[in-house]
Amino acid sequence: MTDATTSTPPRDVRDVYGRRYRIGEDATELTGRSRRWQLWAAWACMAAISPLQYSFGAAALGLDSGRAWGTVQTMWLLAVFVAFQALVAIPAAWLQRVRRVTPTQLVVLGGFLAAAGLVTLAHAGSYVGALFGYAVVGGAGAGLVYSACITTAARWFPDRRTSTIGFVTGGFAVGAVPSIALLTIFETTGGQRYVFDLTAVVALLIVMTAGGLLKDPPRHWWPADIDAQAWAVDRTLNRSIPNNLPAVRYYRPAEAMRTGALPLMWLTLAISTALSLFGIAFVVSYATEAQLGVAVAGLAAGLLAAVNGLGRSFAGTLSDRFGRRRVLAAVLMVEGFTHVGLVLAGEAGAGVAFVLCAMFAGLGGGAFYAIMANLVLEFFGENSLLQNQSILYSAKAVGGLVGVGVAAGLVATVGYRPVFLAAGALGLITALIVRFLKQPGRPALSVSSHLGTPVAGAIRPGE
Repeated sequence: MTDATTSTPPRDVRDVYGRRYRIGEDATELTGRSRRWQLWAAWACMAAISPLQYSFGAAALGLDSGRAWGTVQTMWLLAVFVAFQALVAIPAAWLQRVRRVTPTQLVVLGGFLAAAGLVTLAHAGSYVGALFGYAVVGGAGAGLVYSACITTAARWFPDRRTSTIGFVTGGFAVGAVPSIALLTIFETTGGQRYVFDLTAVVALLIVMTAGGLLKDPPRHWWPADIDAQAWAVDRTLNRSIPNNLPAVRYYRPAEAMRTGALPLMWLTLAISTALSLFGIAFVVSYATEAQLGVAVAGLAAGLLAAVNGLGRSFAGTLSDRFGRRRVLAAVLMVEGFTHVGLVLAGEAGAGVAFVLCAMFAGLGGGAFYAIMANLVLEFFGENSLLQNQSILYSAKAVGGLVGVGVAAGLVATVGYRPVFLAAGALGLITALIVRFLKQPGRPALSVSSHLGTPVAGAIRPGE
């Protein structure tokens, strides 16, 4: 996309829904570069810290053999990491929203903490040291980077919000592929230490370089080359119409909770996150347990991470065209079926089928993040967006504790097969739950086939 330069002074306009837009400032005028620089800088920072989470499953067996703790304790490191990553992202988003800190400050600080987490994972000799250094410090660093990157990128691409969030968060998975490959090749404890030390150095260099480019646009900024008022109603400009209509009014957190939609979204995200992290954490160890070989285990983990990241933006684009709920249900169904497929492939000793199932598990296990982030905006409006998204995002902390920590205990007790089958069934049930997600306050009326105009009788904000 080309950002057109303009000398027109900025002005505020509103669309038919009452949403505000700041028009007339080009990204190049504000930052000296096109807004694509913000997108790629955010992606690079996310990719740099991704080994903290997505390489953990490939390293788990080495951590077991080289340290004085068992498999369950090892997996709880990842569970606590995810919890801290999710919980720290909430206050970080608030600080950025009220302009107390810049995205560069958040990302650089987070990068140092993330690098410390990687080094700790490589060298910690005690479980308490690994828990604090990797799970707490590293998790907090990942939360700072994650929050700043998706917030900044989404503000620069309000016209492509879902696909942008999908693309940037996808970097958090894709960036782990090289380290997964190296961990598979250098599977000894000493080899893993070198890999994590190297990734820590690379992460720090990338975050300090790319993070320095990040800058927030003015509040309500809109690209100068797109007619905001036409974009709100014309489906030829905005392909998400009519399947994804704006909120009928603004909902405060208490109001959003009373609608029943936000609690149901929270439950859906918690389960979806648990299933996604379960696959990330255990696909390598399950492949090893099924005697499929190190190469199959590493390839499965690498493709899971790659497709998890690359598929997010694509799923976001599909949700624009066909509707958020419809695509969300589809990706969750894919995730459910592929967990069952992993069991069938593992039992049959079919390495190729196992890798394919892991790949599609990655597709289902990543796409829902960006879709659900936009559902909050479209269900409850933007006035209390941060608070409502914070409530929703706290579900990731619970999902991490259950999908990794609790699941590790279940695997140790009953084995991989029943837990993977239960995860598959839960994914299918969650896909059905999505059908009950309804936009609050909007009657089920048809929409004009030629224009994406508001549903008849829709309530404008403030009415």
